Amino acid sequence: MENKLNYKKTFILGFGFFAISITWSVYNAFMPLLLGNYLKSAALIGFIMTIDNYLALFIQPTVGFYSDKIKTRFGRRMPFIMIGMPLAAVFMFLIPNTKSLASLIFALLFMNLSMSIYRSPVIALMPDITAKQHRSKSNSIINFMGGVGSLIAYFIGGRLYELNEGYPFILSATLIVFSFIVLFTRIKEQRDVLHYETAEEKRNLSQGLGIALRDKSTKYLLLAICSWFIGFNVVETFFTKYGVSYLGIRPSDATLTLSFISLSFLIFAIPAGLIGTKIGKKNTIRIGVIGAVVLMLGVFLIKPGTDNMLLYMRILFLGIGFAWASININSYPLVADMSPAGLLGTYTGVYYLFSSIANIISPPLLGGLIDLIGYQIVFAYGAFFFALAFVFISRVHDKRVENNQTTEELSS
Repeated sequence: MENKLNYKKTFILGFGFFAISITWSVYNAFMPLLLGNYLKSAALIGFIMTIDNYLALFIQPTVGFYSDKIKTRFGRRMPFIMIGMPLAAVFMFLIPNTKSLASLIFALLFMNLSMSIYRSPVIALMPDITAKQHRSKSNSIINFMGGVGSLIAYFIGGRLYELNEGYPFILSATLIVFSFIVLFTRIKEQRDVLHYETAEEKRNLSQGLGIALRDKSTKYLLLAICSWFIGFNVVETFFTKYGVSYLGIRPSDATLTLSFISLSFLIFAIPAGLIGTKIGKKNTIRIGVIGAVVLMLGVFLIKPGTDNMLLYMRILFLGIGFAWASININSYPLVADMSPAGLLGTYTGVYYLFSSIANIISPPLLGGLIDLIGYQIVFAYGAFFFALAFVFISRVHDKRVENNQTTEELSS
């Protein structure tokens, strides 16, 4: 087993997450506008935009499980990447070239399906090719690449959209193809995987999922993951509306303020991985969760008309980005560390299952509270669910986690 992280190999693998991030950023930013050409109902547009989360409930755990089982000359994960990435590129290209609502729905549905086919396997490749003590550092590099993809989508994609509403989708499709070529030509599973963990006994899909959901520590970790994604969803889904309707700021000021989280996340992605390696993933996550609670309560206390309101909020948002990096960079490696032999892909799928559940639950739940109480509840709601996540993550007591934490401390 390698004692040092192969940064070049990890950077190349990061192109998989780069493709995922730029695709979802383009999709989330511009698909509602394309749907708005045919639909007037915001609720219906919102439902269509959650299709990826519904698909993730079923497809990603299944794909993850079967990527643990198959054996081909291309490896275990690469066959799914070979199918999913090219198809995702094709349907991203087709989306802006559709001529009716039916054809648009067809293209976006199969784009989401294609993304579900390759997302879990490409992420599972990271722990496959990385020794346990280096997974936080490796995940930080991969997430940094994802952050670059998102920035390209927002800054270049936004300018391209002003020229032609289809150009951002074409950009995304092109970069998916480029990323696939890099991955397929430079990552060879037979050569690069340190070792495939082999299960002691054969299991079917329901048995694999049952193991993940019955294990007490894994269950608490998954509940923590669901809770902090519910908490962070307030920023992703409602902040622009919160800023305009509650704080009374311009939409441009709201989106600029929101970018401070993305910027600080990108800056802190790699340091968060290094810290996770130094003091342990669970400890780093807990620090990040505490920070998120405090900072969201700070935003909650900012009232409309407060002097220097935007300045204070942007400083707090910088902190939230740092806290979110501490959590998000270390959470998937922690799930991977807790995976029993032969179930790494399955646990990867379950990780995305619980994040998808959060993204399905949170918008209508918070929307209902806003209707009852008002927009002032938004960041108190976020702080509550991060506090709940702290309770759950603190109940994760697992010998595999403790042993890996000791290994990380020794290796550092």
